[in-house]
Amino acid sequence: MKHLEFLDVITSQAALLAAAARAVGPEAATPATPEWTMAKLVKHTGTTHRWVLAIAGTRQFANPGDLDLGLPDDEAAYPEWIESGAAQLTATLREIDPDDDMWSWGPDQHARFWSRRMAHETTIHRWDAQSATGAQNAIDVELAIDGIDERLANLVASLNFGPVSTDVLTGKGERAHLHATDGDGEWLVVFSPDGLVVTREHAHGDVAVRGTANDLLLYMVGRCGLEGFEIFGDETVLTSRDAIRSF
Repeated sequence: MKHLEFLDVITSQAALLAAAARAVGPEAATPATPEWTMAKLVKHTGTTHRWVLAIAGTRQFANPGDLDLGLPDDEAAYPEWIESGAAQLTATLREIDPDDDMWSWGPDQHARFWSRRMAHETTIHRWDAQSATGAQNAIDVELAIDGIDERLANLVASLNFGPVSTDVLTGKGERAHLHATDGDGEWLVVFSPDGLVVTREHAHGDVAVRGTANDLLLYMVGRCGLEGFEIFGDETVLTSRDAIRSF
């Protein structure tokens, strides 16, 4: 997927997230993120949009604590607030060359990192928000496959956000094969002594996990366990490294 396609995803998914928030109200529980109410979920996602907007403005790191979020006093107004922020973010990124240098927390230090990251961030939190309504739309196959690619590309860097050391991604060469059953997505994940190695290929693993792209992505971002997948081999290769699916 391309830069402009990701921008369309941000706005469409923000609209769906806002619709879910309107449907259930700010105090509703969100089962997919049980530590948050709907208001907290919307605030988190909208704050992230505005943080990236500030980064896009200078191409440099922005301190989230210095931002004027324009957050409404009334939590019932949060849906309009997140839609407004998504529109501002995508309008700004639409005017930027995706190959322009831009600070990011990942290995890709270009504007395209953020259009892609925010597309997946917004999509996953849309799914979280819809968990409060009982009607969650599956993530589009192409988007979900790219989401798995993006998750694996940023996995090492993402561990900096939590207490887990990157040592969890090392091993003795254990191999996990992930296979999307509804699209062109296969990944070989190797836990080598020198760190994580990921390739896009069909190959034998110590464990193989087969499922839809939607379900594999939800697994990779900690929204479900391995229940319901076709699993062949030693699943402890993955379950002993639970950090690879937290985000």
